[in-house]
Amino acid sequence: MSSSSASPSPESRVPSPGFTQSPVPGPGSSVVLAFSGGLDTSFCVPYLKEQGWHVHTVFADTGGVDAAERAFIEQRAAELGVASHVTVDGGPAIWNGFVVPLVMAGEGYQGQYPLLVSDRYLIVDAALKRAAELGTRAIAHGCTGMGNDQVRFDLAVKASGDYTILAPIREIQKEHSQVRAYEQRYLEQRGFAVRSKQQQYTINENLLGLTLSGGEIDHWQAPGEGAIGWCAAPALWPNSALQVRVGFEHGEAVSLDGERLPGAQLLARLNAEFARYGVGRGVYTGDTTIGLKGRIVYEAPGLIALLCAHRALEEAVLSKQQNRFKPNVARQWVELVYEGFFHDPLKADLEAFLRSSQRCVNGEVTLQTHGGRVDAVAVQSPHILNAKGATYAQSADWGVAEAEGFIKLYGMSSTLWAQVNEAGTRDPTEPGLGTRDPGLGESQKRSRP
Repeated sequence: MSSSSASPSPESRVPSPGFTQSPVPGPGSSVVLAFSGGLDTSFCVPYLKEQGWHVHTVFADTGGVDAAERAFIEQRAAELGVASHVTVDGGPAIWNGFVVPLVMAGEGYQGQYPLLVSDRYLIVDAALKRAAELGTRAIAHGCTGMGNDQVRFDLAVKASGDYTILAPIREIQKEHSQVRAYEQRYLEQRGFAVRSKQQQYTINENLLGLTLSGGEIDHWQAPGEGAIGWCAAPALWPNSALQVRVGFEHGEAVSLDGERLPGAQLLARLNAEFARYGVGRGVYTGDTTIGLKGRIVYEAPGLIALLCAHRALEEAVLSKQQNRFKPNVARQWVELVYEGFFHDPLKADLEAFLRSSQRCVNGEVTLQTHGGRVDAVAVQSPHILNAKGATYAQSADWGVAEAEGFIKLYGMSSTLWAQVNEAGTRDPTEPGLGTRDPGLGESQKRSRP
């Protein structure tokens, strides 16, 4: 079986002005299917073949499988009779295309969720690259019509050119309410075995982390004992604390405990280390792209550790105004990525600001955990904004008169308002009444309950 490297960082792609559209593909043409070996994408292969398509599959390994599972996926593609199958290493692409800007942004969706299924965009890139190699403009995926992934896949493809998008699972939902049961029967009737592994939960797993949904999680109940992935339960946390040092250059993590590592390898190591201490696990309810509430358990030990280290370094080296303004840009970037606009030009504009803000985010941060949470306990950087002659609340290189003058000017506007509108009328025993209506007469003010 052939293999290829992942496509370059997607935000750098610019449509070619000399693009010539190829004929619209249809049955009898080749289609590239983003393939995982699971029930949905396994169903897609014979379904598309029976419609006359020559099915070529691509598995983008974004860090969620081991060697045995990767071999199973390749074997599954072969037994389903695909025209060709390609396995792509998605680690570098997911680091450069997603992890680096996410950590620079430093925000989660709705303040919490770290966008753990954003590997979908890199999977699309791998499928598009294979389509170009085959000379086809037909792409297929196994997304249902009930979730966010269909939006991410379709918008990412549409932003890349004029492609035919095939979504067999959405198609069969028009006629079958019990979709997964229908898929299983369909495969078994054609002699294809369905894995006996039954899962109570739907699990998505990649280099970024994993999510679990289904069962009691969907009903806003406490996650059951089986709803656990990488993160160790509290009873299994080591007795001694863990300390690691993360080095950054221009906002990107480049080293771990002094050893320079490729980004994907660095994140994988952080995942392994902090998962033993249960770091990065949470229960999240959010507003999905399609308008429904979605509830999941997520585990992202390495990513949460990286975000913690980066924020500590940023807080020390960015100016006050940068630290105030940057979260606004970060939240907009996160929302674009979550909702499927990975290739929108605004995302590239926001990333230009984020990268500019990182030019002094250089240094090393020491992280520590005793279990369950991670803290940045030490920061080293030549760019820390530390005044030579002053330390907050300890010492100063200015005098009393300068401090009093600063306070007077800094609060001038509020002080003037109070002098003009509330002189002698504010009751100090009633906190929070500093904005009384200045139009009230004295008798009305005094008669207020």
